[in-house]
Amino acid sequence: MNQDIFAIFSLMAFAAGIALAEAGLIKSVLDFSLKSIDGQDTALRQYKGKVLLLVNTASKCGFTPQYKTLEEVYKRYRDQGLVILGFPANNFLGQEPGTNPEIKNFCMINFGVSFPMFAKISVRGKDIHPLYKFLVEKETNPKFAGKITWNFSKFLIDRQGNVVGRFEPKQVPDAPELISAIEKALQEQ
Repeated sequence: MNQDIFAIFSLMAFAAGIALAEAGLIKSVLDFSLKSIDGQDTALRQYKGKVLLLVNTASKCGFTPQYKTLEEVYKRYRDQGLVILGFPANNFLGQEPGTNPEIKNFCMINFGVSFPMFAKISVRGKDIHPLYKFLVEKETNPKFAGKITWNFSKFLIDRQGNVVGRFEPKQVPDAPELISAIEKALQEQ
């Protein structure tokens, strides 16, 4: 019974998030709340003043080794205000089939991931999470809109919650153009 109630409330929160975004009441990435990989409600507002790199992740993808480089970039820049946020998604060829505890365990054991990870979501299709709908829609993100094409797409968010860059999966986390964009965002207050 508790799982049924949780499912109903999750669906209601999902629908409310879409409605708020469509009504223009959500103005930035910081206006969203999601479940952490441990099931805790997490308001992205807590990251105001930080530079964020949002990444849709998967454990069984050719790009999965990017977890290692993401962790290295996170450790290199976290004291300057960078926070990487991982969003596991199973939208591409079933490459993230695990449960949240399995995903967390995989990331910690194989790559030592210490940056925040969130509960598995959908990043495209009719069940797209409101956060990713906000990121890919032309109305809410005109400069960097467009469907997520694969795992490990990256969105760079400035200290005020604005999208300031998008990097496709083939661009590794330590690519010069991504590092340059991160460093520029970190310098801005």
